[in-house]
This record gives sequence, C-alpha cells and structure tokens, in this order.
Amino acid sequence: MAQKDPIFELCDQVRECSFALHRFLRHGHKEKIYENGLAGRLRKLGIDTQQQPALSVFDEDGTLLGNLDVDLLVADELIIELKAVKTLLGEHVAQLLGYLRASRKEHGLLINFGAPILQIKKYALSKDLDIISEA
Repeated sequence: MAQKDPIFELCDQVRECSFALHRFLRHGHKEKIYENGLAGRLRKLGIDTQQQPALSVFDEDGTLLGNLDVDLLVADELIIELKAVKTLLGEHVAQLLGYLRASRKEHGLLINFGAPILQIKKYALSKDLDIISEA
C-alpha cells in the first residue's frame, strides 16, 4: 500500500479537529473563538501550530515588502485561513491564494465555521506559483 503524503495526513488531522470543534461549538461565534479552539486541539495532538504568525512577503528581487498575519500556520507548511461567515466567497479564496503566493507556501486550507455545515476547502499552489488546485 502506498504511503500517504504527509501534507494530506496533516490536512486530515486539521479536518478532524475542525469537525469536532464545529460539532461542539456549532456556528455563531466570532472567528477568534474558532481560531483558539482549533489551535488548541492541534497542539494537544502535538502538531506545531502558530497563531497569527508574521510571514515575510518579498518582491521578485528579494526586497522585503512587509509581513502578513495568517490565522494559523501548521507545521510551518500549511496556512489555514478561518472564517465565521454564512458562506465562503471568492474574496475569501483570493485572500488565501494571496497568502500562499506571498509567503511562497504551497498548501492552504480555507475553513468556514460560520455556516450550519462546516465548509473546508484545500488549495495547493505549485512551486512556480501559477497552477492552483482545489480539493
């Protein structure tokens, strides 16, 4: 049996924690409540999780343009953007994709706790930053 890619295992763990948190809290809370809850549950599993880390953004020539604060950075490779809205919109996807491009990270999850049914979308940006895949 082929071994599963570690990033997909990590995404599965985040999904499981997200579903459990949503089952417990339901929808209707502020985004920060879900951020704290998900970060805490991931840390209890021994998964390195940073809240609001400042990720450096560089121009093409390497010039530092500034920092951006993502909601969660998991295992230093998975950006998680959390929402607590009725439904996900194109601007939410654009925000996550912008974070991936700017930080040169390849994988991200967009998670919406604000709807009665939890919404989770995974995005991957290729190393050349041109190809986007959604799962």
